[in-house]
Amino acid sequence: MSTLAPLRLLREPWNASEGNQSNATAGAGSAWCQGLDIPNELFLALGLVSLVENLLVVAAILKNRNLHSPTYYFICCLAVSDMLVSVSNLAETLFLLLLEHGVLVVRASVVRHMDNVIDMLICSSVVSSLSFLGVIAVDRYITIFYALRYHSIMTLQRAVVTMASIWLASTVSSTVFVTYYRNNAILLCLIGFFLFMLVLMLVLYIHMFALARHHLRSISSQQKQPTVYRSSSLKGAVTLTILLGVFFICWGPFFFHLILIVTCPTNPFCTCFFSYFNLFHILIICNSVIDPLIYAFRSQELRRTLREVVLCSW
Repeated sequence: MSTLAPLRLLREPWNASEGNQSNATAGAGSAWCQGLDIPNELFLALGLVSLVENLLVVAAILKNRNLHSPTYYFICCLAVSDMLVSVSNLAETLFLLLLEHGVLVVRASVVRHMDNVIDMLICSSVVSSLSFLGVIAVDRYITIFYALRYHSIMTLQRAVVTMASIWLASTVSSTVFVTYYRNNAILLCLIGFFLFMLVLMLVLYIHMFALARHHLRSISSQQKQPTVYRSSSLKGAVTLTILLGVFFICWGPFFFHLILIVTCPTNPFCTCFFSYFNLFHILIICNSVIDPLIYAFRSQELRRTLREVVLCSW
């Protein structure tokens, strides 16, 4: 699947001369460096699954007044962000298929405008998804460490301001990226943003896990139930590994790709890595499919509401 500009140019760096690029490609012309041919049907299928999942999450949160709290509003915004990932992917795939099969014939200027609109949607969804993942981690941290003061710290007004700020920042950053996508400074900002979110989530979730272990150890020592303590600690470690592992696996390759574009655009190894851009794109879409399973569907209240939504018992 070929992607539209500027995402197409993220696959083949613009900051290398054509001669150097061709030499690097020739030097890295092994079978491993031919990339991975991912069918359009897979993009469409994953996009549809993600769209349906996240639509259900949004519908359930809107329907159930018990879920009208900052925590679930943040989860709802994450679902909307993931929906944007799905919608932009579906729009891009369908647009390309219609063009390739001659069903849609438009002027070059119209194609460029469509490119910009889809790319702004993709970039905005990427930034907002990462932002809300970080906000959810902060919200959980406040819930655990400042439980008695949570409702005074995370008021509805502050939650609304946070959500509005993220959507505004995502829109502005996507506009800047589409306008100045050839500037390495823009890529460095995206890379720095990802690293900041990774470190933030890593520190917060590990701190929460450490506190949970401490409490379990205290309870276990009082009740003399070491087996329960070990079982709970293992469960917590597995949950932490899933949270951080999914985040890193789904987002890491794409941002490592950006790092290589900035640092070694003509290196043969880097050129091989660039050829797997579509795989990195698929992983981001997979993250939109997995997010509801991690952040939404684990709530018993939300699952009950989802069943009502699916059964149309409004």
